[in-house]
Amino acid sequence: MDEMILGGYGDDAATVKKGGGSIVWYPGHMTAAKRSLQKSLSLVDFAIELLDARIPVSSQNPDFKSLCAGKPILTLLSKATLADEKKTQRFITELEKSGRTVIAIDSKTKLNYGKITPAIKSLLSEKLERYAAKGMAGRKIRGMVIGVTNVGKSTFINSFTGTNKAKAEDRPGVTRSTQWIAAPNGIELLDTPGLLWHKFDDPAVGEKLVFTGAIRDEILDLAGLAVRLTGLLAREYTDLLEQRYKISIKDKELEPFEIFELIAKKRGFILRGNEIDYDRCAVCVLDEFRGGKIGRITLD
Repeated sequence: MDEMILGGYGDDAATVKKGGGSIVWYPGHMTAAKRSLQKSLSLVDFAIELLDARIPVSSQNPDFKSLCAGKPILTLLSKATLADEKKTQRFITELEKSGRTVIAIDSKTKLNYGKITPAIKSLLSEKLERYAAKGMAGRKIRGMVIGVTNVGKSTFINSFTGTNKAKAEDRPGVTRSTQWIAAPNGIELLDTPGLLWHKFDDPAVGEKLVFTGAIRDEILDLAGLAVRLTGLLAREYTDLLEQRYKISIKDKELEPFEIFELIAKKRGFILRGNEIDYDRCAVCVLDEFRGGKIGRITLD
């Protein structure tokens, strides 16, 4: 099956297999980051895995289960105020059935932050009891914060610890090294680089990671991806799309590309010669989805 390299910045590269194959995006620094994470596991008592509440299935790195084997894991659904509330609750229920401890959070509003420390101490209750029995009740507990790129790990750590030590930006690949950050509640957290897995066998998983900003925009065909996002939103969140862009698509047999063009025309993204500025429209649709301006949306 043919492969097409979409581009690269430094050690970043993306590959798409034609004919419905897989997207591959695995910057070189992630190999070193994965090794560093493995070495750090012996230093921690537990792990906090952040999943993007908008794609709680697609943002689960399958490598983490084996990497964190034997460590209690607290699952946080980040950016929950951007996600569909009803779907978030359904995903929490499903994840809890698999034995996970799950909390939906938002690091800007500190939604459900009060539940995090009690959940950590509940997960570590036996270890804490052993510490108390040995007269070590005040001993700090250490946790590692893991997740895919741009899921909000550094923002969470800064908000939870009340510091500004974790470098946080709304783009993937900012955190390249590990660092310990102390919280005022007897907990120390290790910030780690975002890790994707080497190959997305389901193309839809790779696309959803792109839609939410986990993969660098610079290396991808944004117009094509924005058209596919438009089609997905038109199917699952028709009313929100119509309201945001003042278009009428309900009960009309329109292809995603036709809906995308309607949005471009409505927003005035027109070049000389009455040509549509597809790139500008792509940036608009992706930015407004990521910023929650279209509405609360879950893609999984």
